[in-house]
Amino acid sequence: MTQATVKSAARVLQVLEYFEQVREPLSLKRISDALGYPQSSTTVLLKNLITLGYLNYNRAERVYFPTPRVAALGEWVMPALFGQGRMLEVLRDLHSATGETASIVMLNDIYVQYIRVIQSVHPLRFHTDEGSMRPLTQSAVGWLLLTDRSPAEIDNLVRRANIATPQKEDRVALDVIAPQVADARIRKSLYMENMPLAGGATIGVVLPCRVQGRIAVMGLGGTIDRMRPHRARYTALMKRLAQQLEDDTAMRPH
Repeated sequence: MTQATVKSAARVLQVLEYFEQVREPLSLKRISDALGYPQSSTTVLLKNLITLGYLNYNRAERVYFPTPRVAALGEWVMPALFGQGRMLEVLRDLHSATGETASIVMLNDIYVQYIRVIQSVHPLRFHTDEGSMRPLTQSAVGWLLLTDRSPAEIDNLVRRANIATPQKEDRVALDVIAPQVADARIRKSLYMENMPLAGGATIGVVLPCRVQGRIAVMGLGGTIDRMRPHRARYTALMKRLAQQLEDDTAMRPH
């Protein structure tokens, strides 16, 4: 696969992700400016997506918008990951009770990936894009996702994640992470401040049901000023919601 092919494929995904963010018809110039592409190559890219049936072009208004074919590409993924959606209901319950950013995260190789995110309703908040990834060492929930791994696996994952972290000052040593993972393995939860963002705090709770055989974590994040006073209450709430999932799984006929 040539570098040009990889670049074109990346641009297709970036265009579709940009539509997901703005959720409205877009002009050629707006897409080109937002993504930093030359207008000439953006024109060719959008024409190809029209030909393939993934974009609709309104000639009168000169704007583009995804077709239902884009939605059809991924509509099966969430049911495949989360079954009938009880896990997503629990996430919505957590968000309704706290107003903070609530997420479900999983490991993707050496990265934490935010599979599902409901953004905070508070004016001061930390925005996390759904689908975004960061090295597992740079996330409190990433440390929690290591709780089902052996010491050798943790060592390997942390070492590789640190290699993938460009700034040396952002790398986290194994002897810092390992005790936290050991404690979180017992508690099934973790609270951390200023990780991944300064001024922010995160609570993570391990979910009792696995997603395609892999561990998943429910996270809750906000400013330290809001999270610290409610740390115990929010942690207890998250554990109760996780217990509901476990009870639902146990009651399901096998």
